[in-house]
Amino acid sequence: MTSFDKMEGRTMTDERERMTWADMGTASRTLAQAIHDDGYRPDIILAIARGGLLIAASLGYALEVKNTFAMNVEFYTGVDSRLPVPMILPPVPELVDLGEARLLIADDVADTGATLALVKEFCTGKVGEVRTAVIYEKPRSIVRCDYVWRRTGQWIDFPWSSEPPVTGGSGEETWSPPATAAT
Repeated sequence: MTSFDKMEGRTMTDERERMTWADMGTASRTLAQAIHDDGYRPDIILAIARGGLLIAASLGYALEVKNTFAMNVEFYTGVDSRLPVPMILPPVPELVDLGEARLLIADDVADTGATLALVKEFCTGKVGEVRTAVIYEKPRSIVRCDYVWRRTGQWIDFPWSSEPPVTGGSGEETWSPPATAAT
């Protein structure tokens, strides 16, 4: 298990950890380097959508893995609000003829770990080896990830999900770009 828990650049406010886009670049590169240095050469990267899509793509580029998949799992319905158990949503990846493959599961956070545990259990026995990589791991997670950038007990505001949807979903106003000076 590898961890990079560096305080530089981390902003803590309102008992939340706020990740920036620059942090995302650092996290993905640091995780990729740790995976490479560990000698692990995944054949496939499986993203847990939606939060794991960005880290999975970044790891795919950094590790030169073109074989990437996504798996949709619904668990969180809001800030610290979740369903009783995580649910795999269709379409479900068919992991056939992959008995020797090395699979890396990528997600943004292992909070309770229930989502990662479900996906790991789904993949076990269908591939040769399963490892996990996350940007953040929380102390309460039931899964101890193989590769972790940071550990925190706080709620995390990710740059891709800290703004309300532009569609106005969830009763929020729609987003408007900042006004610019006319030229």
